[in-house]
Formats: sequence, C-alpha cells, structure tokens
Amino acid sequence: MVPYFIFPQSLSSLEEDNTCDYARITVQNHFSISALRPSELEEFVKGTCFDLSDKELFCVEEQEIFDRLYALVKGFAALPPGCKFNLVESLRSNLSVLLPNIVSMSRSSASISRDGDGDGDECAGSAGDQLVIDRVASHRNAFKIYTFFLVHILLIEESSSSSVNNAAKVTSSSRKRQPVNSWNWEIQRRRIMNLIANSLDINLSLLFGSPDPDENFLSFIMKNAFSMFENPLLLKDSDTKDALCRIVGTCATKYHYVAQSCASILHLIHKYDFSIPHLADAVALAEKKYADGSMATSLIRDIGMTDPKDYVKDTVGAENIGRFLVELADRFPKLISTNIGLLVPHFGGESYKIRNALTGVLGKLVSKAFNDVEGEVSSKSIRLRTKQAMLDILLERCRDVSAYTRSRVLQVWSELCEDHSISIGLWNEVSAVAAGRLEDKSAIVRKSALNLLISLLQHNPFGPQLRIASFEATLEKYKKKLNELVLQSTPKTSDDFPISNDISCGDSGVEDGDIEVDSKEQCSMTNSCLPSEIDCTVQASFVPDVGNVEQTRTLVASLEAGLKFSKCISATMPTLVQLMASSSSSDVENTILLLMRCRQFQIDGSESCLRKMLPLVFSQDKSIYEAVENAFTTIYLRKNHVETARNLLNLAIDSNIGDLAALEFILGALVSKGDITAYMISALWDFFCFNFDGTTAEQSRGALCVLCMAAKSSPAVLSSHIQDIVDIGFGRWAKVEPLLARTACLALQRLSDEDKKKLLSANASRVFGILEGLITGFSIPENVWYAAADKAIATIYTIHPTPEIMAADLVKKSVKAVFNFCGDELGDSSCNALIAVPVSQLSRSIFIVSHVAMHQLVHIEYCVRKIQREKAKKEKIDAEDRANANTTVEAQKDLGINAELGLAASDDAMLDSLAEQAEKEIVSSVSTRKNLIGHSAPFVSKLCRNFSLMEKHPEMQGSAMLALCRLMIIDAEFCESNLQLLFTVVENSPSETVRSNCTIALGDLAVRFPNLLEPWTENMYARLRDTSVSVRKNSVLVLSHLILNDMMKVKGYINEMAVRLEDKDERICNLAKLFFIELSKKGSNPIYNLLPDILGKLSYQNLERDSFCNIMQFLIGSIKKDKQMEALVEKLCNRFVGVADVRQWEYISYCLSQLAFTEKSIRKLMESFKVYEHALSEDSVMENFKSIINKGKKFAKPELKSSIEEFEEKMNNFHAEKKEQELTAKNAQTHQVKTDGSIYFVAIKKDAEESDRSEITEGNGFGSLVLLEAQLVHQFM
Repeated sequence: MVPYFIFPQSLSSLEEDNTCDYARITVQNHFSISALRPSELEEFVKGTCFDLSDKELFCVEEQEIFDRLYALVKGFAALPPGCKFNLVESLRSNLSVLLPNIVSMSRSSASISRDGDGDGDECAGSAGDQLVIDRVASHRNAFKIYTFFLVHILLIEESSSSSVNNAAKVTSSSRKRQPVNSWNWEIQRRRIMNLIANSLDINLSLLFGSPDPDENFLSFIMKNAFSMFENPLLLKDSDTKDALCRIVGTCATKYHYVAQSCASILHLIHKYDFSIPHLADAVALAEKKYADGSMATSLIRDIGMTDPKDYVKDTVGAENIGRFLVELADRFPKLISTNIGLLVPHFGGESYKIRNALTGVLGKLVSKAFNDVEGEVSSKSIRLRTKQAMLDILLERCRDVSAYTRSRVLQVWSELCEDHSISIGLWNEVSAVAAGRLEDKSAIVRKSALNLLISLLQHNPFGPQLRIASFEATLEKYKKKLNELVLQSTPKTSDDFPISNDISCGDSGVEDGDIEVDSKEQCSMTNSCLPSEIDCTVQASFVPDVGNVEQTRTLVASLEAGLKFSKCISATMPTLVQLMASSSSSDVENTILLLMRCRQFQIDGSESCLRKMLPLVFSQDKSIYEAVENAFTTIYLRKNHVETARNLLNLAIDSNIGDLAALEFILGALVSKGDITAYMISALWDFFCFNFDGTTAEQSRGALCVLCMAAKSSPAVLSSHIQDIVDIGFGRWAKVEPLLARTACLALQRLSDEDKKKLLSANASRVFGILEGLITGFSIPENVWYAAADKAIATIYTIHPTPEIMAADLVKKSVKAVFNFCGDELGDSSCNALIAVPVSQLSRSIFIVSHVAMHQLVHIEYCVRKIQREKAKKEKIDAEDRANANTTVEAQKDLGINAELGLAASDDAMLDSLAEQAEKEIVSSVSTRKNLIGHSAPFVSKLCRNFSLMEKHPEMQGSAMLALCRLMIIDAEFCESNLQLLFTVVENSPSETVRSNCTIALGDLAVRFPNLLEPWTENMYARLRDTSVSVRKNSVLVLSHLILNDMMKVKGYINEMAVRLEDKDERICNLAKLFFIELSKKGSNPIYNLLPDILGKLSYQNLERDSFCNIMQFLIGSIKKDKQMEALVEKLCNRFVGVADVRQWEYISYCLSQLAFTEKSIRKLMESFKVYEHALSEDSVMENFKSIINKGKKFAKPELKSSIEEFEEKMNNFHAEKKEQELTAKNAQTHQVKTDGSIYFVAIKKDAEESDRSEITEGNGFGSLVLLEAQLVHQFM
C-alpha cells in the first residue's frame, strides 16, 4: 500500500515523527546542505534533478529523493542561482507533465468504483483494482508533493526578494552591476503561479475521490495565495496577479470554498487597501469563468449584515470596504443591483464613508445595470422602478448631514451626466439641486456643485445655444404648430383629451414615456429636434415641420425643459458673483470655469459676470491669478489678430476704472510673456489709425487705451506711431470722442526717455501748445474736461524739461481768465466782482491751481529721488575707482575722517531740508511774501466756508472741496487750520459726491499727517453710519486700507466696521467681510483681542437680534486657534459678572455657543459655573448652553462625557429652581398687592364709620361713600 502525503502546518513539520495509524510520507534522513562545499552542493543538486528527470514522475515518493528535495527546498534561499534554476525547472516540468496524465487517467478509470476519500481508508477489490487505486494514490501524492514544494519555494523566494528590495532602497545610491549568472525570479514566479492555477482547472475528482479536493489541500493553497495578496510588489506583475485571481476564483467557486474565501477577502480589505482592486478582479474572474456570483453575493451579504456602528469605530476599514463595493459595482452591476437591498440600510448609519461608497455604488448601477433592452415587459417595469428608486435616493442624499457625502453625491451625478445616464425629465431637477448646493457652507460641496453644473452644460441635450429669449420664441411657435396639428388630426368626438399650452416633460426620470431617452436618443434629439436651421432662434415666421403630432409634442416638451434649464443656470449668476469673492481658491477657480462654459452656451448674464472676474488678477493666491489669466486668454485672445484686437478694445471701452486697472495688469503680464504678439499690436494700431473700414472714434480710443496698457510693460510699443498719437489723439477726432485726447495724454506719458527726446526735438512747441489749449480752452465738454486736464497736467510734468515754468504760466492764465478785472492779486480788497464770475470758469481755475500744486509736490519728490540716485551712482563709481587705483593710506584716512565727521550725512540732511522747504513754499512760503498758489489757498478756504454759496452751486462745491483737500495734503499748517471745515462738510454736505470725495481725502490725509488726524479718529469712523451707500462704501475702503497697513489704530471704534457686516448694501457687506478676513491674517489675529470690546458695544447698539447673531458668528468664525478659543471662553464667562441686562445675557451666551469647543474649554466652562449661574433663569440663555453641551458630547471621551452629563443635569436643576423661585416671587407679589388693597379698603371704611358717628351728614354723603366702596371692591377684589 502506497503511503500518503498529508500537507503539514509548515515545512519543518515534515521532520516530525509519524504518529498516524496509516503510513505517511515524512522526512527520514536529514541532509544539511550548509555543510557542503559549493562544488559538492552543485553535484548534490544535479543528482537530485537527474533523478527527477530520469525516473518516473512518482519518484518523489521515494524516501531518498523526498529527503533530498526537502533539504534543498528548506535551504533554497542559500542556493546559487544556477542551482535554484535547475531545481525549480525540474519540479515545474514534472508537475506540468503529471497534469495530462491525471486527465487521461481520469478518463480511462471513470468506471472504477471507489470507497472512502482515498487518504486513510482501506481499499477492497480485486488485484487489478488495487493496482489502479495505488496508481491513483501515487498520482495524488506526486501532485501534492510537487505543489507543496513549489509553493514553499514561492514563499521563500518572495520573502528573500522583499528583504533584498528593502536593502536596495537603503543603498540605492550605490548601485552595483548584477552578476551574469543571476536568475530572473519574476519569470519563474509567473510560470509556477500559472502552473498551479492550471492544475486546479483540471478534473481532480478521481485524484481525491470526490468532486472537491480535501480540506487540507484547499486550505494550504488558499492560505498561501491570500498571503501573496499582502505583497504590493507582487501584485504589480499582471501575469502573477492574474494567476492568483484564477486560484482564488477556482477554489472558491469550483471547489465550494466560498465561506472561508470571503472571510479572508474581508480581512485583506480591512488591512491592505492596495489589494482592493485585485481582490475585486478575483471575484469578477470567478463570476465570469464559472457564471457563478455566489462569492460576490456572499461578500455583499457579509458586508450588509455588519453592524453600522462597527464602521464608525473602524474608519479605515469603512473606507476600504466602500472602495471594494464600488469596485464590485463597476464589475457586476446587474448582480449588485439584485442585492442592493442588503446595503441600503447602511444609508442610515453614522459612517459617512460607507454612505459615500453606497452613493458611488448607486451611480455605477444606474449607469451600467439597466442598459439592456431585452426582456419581458414586467421585468423591464421592475428594472425601471428599481432605477427610479436609486435616483430618488441619490437626490435625497444631496441633503446628507455630512459635507463629504453631499460632495460625493454631486460627483456621482456628474459622472452620470458624462455617461449620458440622466434623462431629460430628470435634467432640471438635478440642475436645481446643483444650483442650490452652490450656497452650501462647505467648500468641497460647492466645488462639486460647480463641477456638476459644468458637466450639465457640457452634455446638455438642448443645443449649443441656451439663450432664454430664443427658447421662448421658438417654443411659442412650436406650441402653435402643435395646436394646429392636433386640431387637424383630432376627430370630432368628446373623448379627446384637451390640449393645453402647459405641456411639460414631467419630473420623473424613468417613467416619462415620450421623453425618456438614452444617450443616443439625446444626441439625436439635439441634432434632429433642434436642427441647425432652427437653432432655437427666431429666424423667420416659417416653422420647420418636424413630423407628426407625437414628434412635435416631444419637441415642445424638450424645448420647455431646455427653457427651464436655461433659466435655472441664468438664475445662479448672482451666486456665482458672490463665489468669485470667496476666500476659498477652489470656489473662485471653478466659478471661473463655469462662467466660461456659460459664456460658451450664451447663458444670459454670463458675459457681465465674467467682467467681474478681472479684479481677481490682484489676488495673492497664485492659483486664482492663473485661473483668471487662462480664462482671459481663452475668451479674448484668438488666432485671428484682428478679432483679438477688436475684443481687447471693446473690453477697454466697456470697462470701469477698476476693471481698467485689472486689464492693464493682466495685459502687462501677457506682453511680458509674449502672448500679445506684434501682429496683435499692429492690428490695434490699425484700429487707432482708422485703417479698417467702419472704425469709430470710440474704437480708436479703445485701441489706444489698450496700447497704453501694453506700453507700461514695453514702451517700445508706442515708438513707431508717436506722430499718429499727436495728430489723431489731439486732432479732429478728439472733438468727436472727447476722451480720446485724455488717452493720448496718457500715451505721451508712457513714452520711453528716448521717444520723449525725439518728440521734444521735433514737435515740442506744438505738443505743449496743444496741451495748454486743452487745459485752458473750452473745446472739450465740461464733463470730460476735468479728466482730460488731469492727464494733460500730468503729461506736462512728465515730458517737459522745466514743468514748473509752464505750470506757473497755466496757473496765471487760468486765474487771469477769472479775475482779469479785479487787479493782479486775489487779495485785492478793491475787487468786489466775485458774483459776476462764471461758476464753470471758477471751478476750472480752482481745479488747475490745486492740481498743479499736487503735481509740483510730486515733482519735488521726483527730483530729490533723482539726486539721491545720481549721488549713489557716483559714490559707487568712486568706490570702484579707489579700489582699482589702490588708494594710499593717507587717502583712506581722509575718507575715514570724513565719515567720522558725518559729511555724507550732512549732505543728505541738507537735501532733505531743501526738499522740505520747497514743499512748504508751494502753499505757505517761509518768507513774508506769498507765492502764486499761496495767494489761491486762502481764497479756496474762504470759498469752501461760504456754505450758502456752496448750496446754490453744488458742482462748484465739489471742485472747491477737492481743491481744498489737495492743498491740505501738501501743507501741514494749512491742513491743521482747515480740518474742522473738512469734517463739517463731510458730515453736513447735502451732496453725497462731496461727502464721498472728502471721505477718500481723509484717508490720504491720515497717511500724510497721521498725528494731525489721530484726534479725529471717531469722526472718521462716523462716516460708516452715513445715509449714502457711496459714502459708506468709500469709508469702508479707506478705513480698511489704513488699518490693514498699520496707519490707524484698530481699537476703540471697530464695532462700527463690524456693523457694516449687516449693511443693506451687499457690496458693503462683502467689503467688510473681506476686511475682517484680511485682519484675521495679521499677526496673532487681532480679532481675538477685539471681540469682547465689539460684543460690549454692539450689545448697547440698536441692532436686531438676527443682525447681531450674524455679525458675531462671522467674527468668531475667523478665530481658528484652540488656545484663543479657550481663552475666549473664560473672557466671555467673566462678562456675566455685574451684568443684569437680560439682553446682554442672551448675547454673551450666544457668542459662547458659537465657539469651537475643545476638551479644555469645556472644562473651563464647567469650572466657571458660579459666574453665570444667575443668567440660567432665562430660557434663551439656557438654550444656548444646551447647544454647547450637545457640541461637547459629540467629541467627548467617555470620562469627559460623564462629566458633561452631570453638568447638564446640574444646569437643568438650577434652571428649574430659578424658574420655581421666579414663579413663587411673582405669586407673592400678586398676593401682596391684593393684601395691600384690602388693608387700604378697611382703613377707608373705618374712617367713614367714624365720620358718620361724629357728624350727621345728608343722604348724598352716604351715597358717595357707597360709591367709593364699590370702586374699591371692583379694583382690589
């Protein structure tokens, strides 16, 4: 009888003595290959391999060969590569030859009966049968032994390979060349794994005596196969991984090893996340190969039966299980759809990761599980209902409590949209959900909503143009067409259904019948129902015929759905504008992408919204700037240079001041990068010079404006057309487009130094004559003159070699034009003709005087900087010359003495003194004699003080106050003497333009003379309460600039800025929010220190409760550090001390409820109970503290949670006691009132009785007493 080979627990277990009742193959003679020399070891391996190849396949049963094989496998890691190769090849080739023998033996011996399992039972029968049984046993032993040794070689070599790889990572820098005789283990591993997988595919029923191999064999194979799934490097080899998947699938499905396999798979999923897709491949292979989904079903059942609370504790395991479910749904959507009921209850669990995965599973099922069109009507109806139920769940999950789940659901909808799995009937419902999620409080949800809307637009089935007006017009025509067709085809019976104009496509996603289409039908609807000749536009009264009544009805329903979709997207534009001001860069970037897509589909309002993107180029976030730049390039820069030039000039024409600044910034960057090519510049010059037919003066001005912007980065842009700038910019076209002259002045300022010299050498007198005429003449309309004169004066100071001389002439001419009949000086007392001065001339004269004074100040500073630069340059050259000339010791001593005496410093001091004197002489000279502008300054001041005159001429007041502010900025003494006047005007002037301008000027004065403006800080904050939106907006901007740049102290009145968070104007609210966001980034967040002061002052202001709560919620939300939160808990609790106002109790407790509590802050709150216990009698205060308790319970550990529960009980008891005490006190007070009334009644009665006894009165007196008693009884009883 042939001995049996039983798989041991480990390789070394073969050395144990046989204790079984039957013969078992074990190791008898122990060979130690470590004691062999290399040559002897090689001979030993060759001899063993020769025996394996020369003898029969069953020779491994021979004790000597078995013992030698065991010794070689046990010491396999120490074998040379050549010996390893020979041994593996011998074992592998013998097993590969054995497999066909097993198959042929099974066919020839199918008629032989067997008893038992063939492992330990005794066989009965004839001698021939016994021979067959022995031969089967030998085949079985050889099969097991070869498999056993090959698997152990796999494990040993993989273990040594992983250790070698780890060592190689440490010494990767010193790579050595591999020896020539090193063998390629990856190839051998693939061969062995495929051989074992093939061995399981053959019919092993004869070999093992039953349809399934014995448990010992399957356990050995599966245990080691699953252990290989723990090696990520092995799984990267596709052939090896496929073989592993075949082994697992075959054993689990063919040999009914499902339960054990599922347990191992779930263990691997929980522990090794990299194995998830490979295990899903194994399950998929089993289902595909054997058409048996039992393993997948069993896995789903095990996952579904797991307690949802377990996934809350094991977050990593929950995430891995979720990924595995999504992989399964992707591979067998139909199988998962039939078992989805096992997983749906987990939507009610607390683990958001499982809910995320289930939404992904539903998305895969909706996309893939219901695409077949075959089957009975009943089964199709069931599938449609199942699909609709899944879609309903996905819509419901958009309101999940977890932001991660809401985000994931929106991502799933986006995937369904890309897969064309959303029907037209459901399109608008999904769009509405996505539009609503744009206002979600979580940034990741908003990002997913924006991406979903982009996908909905990109894959919409309604056409390439989604203008509302076009849809409405086309829809109206086809509704009329439908009614006509219905009337033509309707028989005159009463059974016909009425035709209504309110035809809609319904809300259902899968039961619409006429509207339900798949992806191909949607594409065909876009092409056939909305043909290019219709294109949703009203081109003519003719309506193309699209078919019969049903086809027309379908088209009408589609048009209605498209109109609804277009309106839904258009309605999101205000929200998208808000998102562009978000502090989250992802919001801004995705909003820009969505707006670009909206513009592509011509959504109403998208163009104007994209214009509001331009100021974002000033963002400090690089990603936002790049998003704006990319969007700008995509929208406005085209391959056609003329089209690009037209886009840019039209953008410049339609932009406001802020957008022009942003456009100049982005164009400068594009010019520097070379994206604005020379051909585009040439096209702009063609527009400016009217070389294109139909070019207007406005377009010419826009082209020159764009060229000026480009010249800021590259002045050479203007070099070739200097004469054109002068001729066209100041020529006859300037009368047609007055702003053209202003733009030409700007172009002259942007000229390079060389071009300026060329201009002065050729056309100096003409150019300056033009500029002088522009300033002093009346050829330009009044509303444009101020802007043009501003640029003209700036141009004079930029290009004139001696601008102060020409500026003085301009001032004299402007003053004489007004006062030419009043003597030479403004101060001449004999002049009394001020009333006869034209208002416009006086306003212009004052403007010129103040503007020249301001530019003179700037010119002085420019001259000082120029002198300093030249001095520094000269000193640098002198230092280099001295170094090259080897300066003598005496010269070095002289330089040292000069440095010690401070001669260089004295030069700088002298320069500063001269600059200060020159600046002071502009308005108030140090000498007794006043200068030109010094004569005008007192006049401007007196003019502004004449309030009655200013009220009659508000335009002149604006010009006069602007001039006054400029003169105040120049001179400190003049500023100090007119500050009272300025604040009087800024508070009381009826013109909001004057108040706005003065508010802006106050910011400049605060920068120029901070010490003079510090006592007026409260008055500056008071501008935040102005009735004018413009004044409040400018005040917010000015104060934000001053505070954020450390030019004004933030303490004291910051509550006024906080109130602007709830301003009626949305723009002011956003500016205030931006201010506090930027303020929170400074240092250690000043808002933390300001919050208690803001709380105290807002409590006394007349604010609505909702406004107060919104303000404090926003401010508290800007505090992120835990330490600051903990300190705020203590500060806010201490504010309860000495406060008896119930309203303040509510406000303080509300602020406490908005804090992000930690374990430490919760303990501080509990420790401070005595401080605020008196306020717990109020229900609103108690509600705020209850919300804090609920927050604490969510993150508290068991020990802290018990303390919180005790604290909650303590608060509830105290609140109940306080309520009971209040009720008792109230009842006592009521009783006291009644008692006092009764005593008073008795006293009056006694007095009346005594009066009756002492005096005899008439009946009318008694009647009066009765009346009094009756009144008292009515009052107190």
